[in-house]
Amino acid sequence: MQSRRNDFDVTNRIQTTDVVAVHRETARLFRMLYPGVAHVAMDRAFTDVARIYAGQYPGYQACDTGYHNLQHVMDVTLAMTRLMDGYERSRNGTSALGVRLFQLGVIVGLFHDIGYLRKTTDTTAKNGAEYTLSHVSRGAEFLREYMPEIGLADCTEEAAELIHFTGFEKRIADILVQDPVLRMLGSLLGSADIIAQMSDRCYLEKCRDRLYLEFVAGGIAVKKTTHGDEVVFESGDDLVNKTPAFFESAVNRLEYDLGGAYNYAATHFGGFNLYMHAAAKNVHFAKELSVKGIHLLRRAPPEQAQAGSA
Repeated sequence: MQSRRNDFDVTNRIQTTDVVAVHRETARLFRMLYPGVAHVAMDRAFTDVARIYAGQYPGYQACDTGYHNLQHVMDVTLAMTRLMDGYERSRNGTSALGVRLFQLGVIVGLFHDIGYLRKTTDTTAKNGAEYTLSHVSRGAEFLREYMPEIGLADCTEEAAELIHFTGFEKRIADILVQDPVLRMLGSLLGSADIIAQMSDRCYLEKCRDRLYLEFVAGGIAVKKTTHGDEVVFESGDDLVNKTPAFFESAVNRLEYDLGGAYNYAATHFGGFNLYMHAAAKNVHFAKELSVKGIHLLRRAPPEQAQAGSA
């Protein structure tokens, strides 16, 4: 069996640094669920997200965050597509997502981290990571402008609320989505964001070398309190060492806040959740590193996803 490649998904089949490959797989799953139905808005979104992250979209600079980059977006979108597929295939008396909500789920997945990108007129931030604490709300603002442009004006407010399932600016319970099917869509999205990144073959290296730097720029590494500065993460190594504890909190969020929606990945894969298996392996390795030494962390994450021609 071929070892999993650093720029491929949990199946080792889909190159997540290739927008075209992820787009192709997403469209394939869509057609299997909804034969003969067009997915124009979804196709347009893939094209646009590739352009915007490359700095080829009017009004926006290219992505400059090393962790929350285009590959991360592709990983999350692919996971979201698979979770929606699992949900649609395992319904037992629950309402279907259908064509409209499936496309909405893909589109919000594609733009869930768009708030990290700086506008061309931005003179405030030196790096997109400085928007870490507000990137979800910034993403909601983007979607309010973008959804009408792709013919989905009726989905605008839904998209602007659903994106909050991927962040911590609002408690899950406070997100203004009442419809049970829409809440399920949000739970699938929030779950996809967690399981996609934690199952990345280079997750620990990315935490050490990329995410920590974003946390520093975004004010996450050091928290200001009434008693002075509190160091949350001392270094990239410290962030890796704290991964097992983070995983425990992430599982709690997956199970309770997001209603166990991550389990639909097992349905998609025929009974085994490849995402949680890969995430657990990363956590186990992080525990080993705390004993044997961080020097054993040697994988080389890909530098940049290829926008291609989506």
